[in-house]
Amino acid sequence: MSSFNDVFNKKAFIGFITAGDPNLASTEVFIDKMIEAGVSLIEIGIPFSDPIAEGSVITKADIRALASGTTTDKIFDMLKNVRRKHPDFPLVFMTYVNPVFSYGYDRFFKKAQELNMLGIIIPDMPYEEKKEAEKYAKKYNQKVISLIAPTSEDRIKKIAEASEGFIYLVSSLGVTGVRNEFKFDLKEIVNEIRKYTNVPVAIGFGISKPEHVKSMCAYADGVIVGSAIVRIVEEHGKDAGDYIYNYCKEMVLATK
Repeated sequence: MSSFNDVFNKKAFIGFITAGDPNLASTEVFIDKMIEAGVSLIEIGIPFSDPIAEGSVITKADIRALASGTTTDKIFDMLKNVRRKHPDFPLVFMTYVNPVFSYGYDRFFKKAQELNMLGIIIPDMPYEEKKEAEKYAKKYNQKVISLIAPTSEDRIKKIAEASEGFIYLVSSLGVTGVRNEFKFDLKEIVNEIRKYTNVPVAIGFGISKPEHVKSMCAYADGVIVGSAIVRIVEEHGKDAGDYIYNYCKEMVLATK
């Protein structure tokens, strides 16, 4: 069984994919290609009709996935196929409160445990409300990943001290999407987080180039890329597999 220790035993490249875009059979292929390329962890996005933290690329992917008939149960079924091939590869879910709450916290996390998932990222769940999901997650050995933003400031201490798995450091204000520059001193924020916890820190939002990966891996434990991968799917549809492999391989090499 995998663990977050396995993910962060070296600098981690974490990739995100929207499940069901353009369909679930393609998503399964894309996951295979990301694993083949050497990605450390994959975030499986459960599409939601109102993804408030997402920019246009992932929002459109969610719309395409929902239009193709993607449901949470169908995603679970697809991941059963993934687990037959990759029983221990580190996977987490990323979605919003509503799909998990609607499915039922207990039922959702029980299924997650059966699929050997490591946990979940819920970007619209504030730290102060995290315990609602966490009590069910703990029951099934799932981690609820904390997010810290550049504006967290005096909240960094309490979020960091209560964190588990890894900390998702949001690089920028606003929504997800490819960026050319990062305006905050992310190294300083990582150093502040490290005063309060030994939990690994991975930086996400806007990262798209090998040079981003190289510079951030100098002080963080890993980087997270979502929109740049989802944009490849937008461009190439069900034929995106080899393009995803080539892109992820280049980004993985940049962590070395």
